[in-house]
Amino acid sequence: MARKSNVKKRMTEDQEFQIMKLVMDKFLWLGFIVMGWGMYSAIKDSAILPGLWYMIAGAVLLFLFVIIIVKEYEIIK
Repeated sequence: MARKSNVKKRMTEDQEFQIMKLVMDKFLWLGFIVMGWGMYSAIKDSAILPGLWYMIAGAVLLFLFVIIIVKEYEIIK
């Protein structure tokens, strides 16, 4: 019976970057959906302020995710 080795394989820089792009893509979709919901609710309800709050929240969400991802990527390097 063969024993499993506990040696961890390191990812290449390109692999790390590809994974970071996949994660960023999901965050961008989430922020876009929140901002789109704000646009939809602003148009649907004829009240701009509630929809504007959703759009601002989506922009803040995108900004926070970008900061977190960039910091994590810099720590790994």
